[in-house]
Amino acid sequence: MKRNVLETIYSRLFQAFGPQHWWPGDSPFEIAVGAILTQNTNWANVEKAIDNLKRDKSLSPTKLHRMSALQLAGLIRPAGYFNIKAKRLKNFLDLLHEEYKGSMHKMRDDSLANVREKLLSVNGIGPETADSITLYALEKPVFVIDAYTKRILSRHTIFAHDASYETYQELFHEGLRKDVSLFNEYHALLVRLAKDFCRPAPRCPGCPLEGI
Repeated sequence: MKRNVLETIYSRLFQAFGPQHWWPGDSPFEIAVGAILTQNTNWANVEKAIDNLKRDKSLSPTKLHRMSALQLAGLIRPAGYFNIKAKRLKNFLDLLHEEYKGSMHKMRDDSLANVREKLLSVNGIGPETADSITLYALEKPVFVIDAYTKRILSRHTIFAHDASYETYQELFHEGLRKDVSLFNEYHALLVRLAKDFCRPAPRCPGCPLEGI
């Protein structure tokens, strides 16, 4: 039942929207930085902050690790909550250097369970951010649950909106084959649906999921 519903949702969304090419980023490290910066803001603001880091030629684990939090906050100002996010980035960079010698490749070589546990131990990184880094930057099969996913599935009475992150995630992990490309595309399609149709004030006519 769950597998059939999840597969139907995916099929309809892919047919309606096509591949989403998400997450944007030129490197695993850039994707990880973007995952932290996108907390509580939109992607356009994140792009401005990342562009600042690129213009400063400082978008590398070593350079950002050596940079002061104050200087980093100034560069990522467009992403909002810049002082808080600078601290979170520095906490992530501490983990990257202490556990993986500053290498995203070494982090990717770690097991999914270990790397997720370590990311969740970082102050300021919750399950959604940890899983975004794990899936999109490290290419490990973990499904990202966000507010969009909860909104869509709860409106289709698949789960209550207040069900836990783990409950929603387990639905996808049990109902789909554990495949990085599938999880990547599925999550991106749900985000697209939420922005185009399943908004806080929904636009139901013409929604690809009408009738589900």
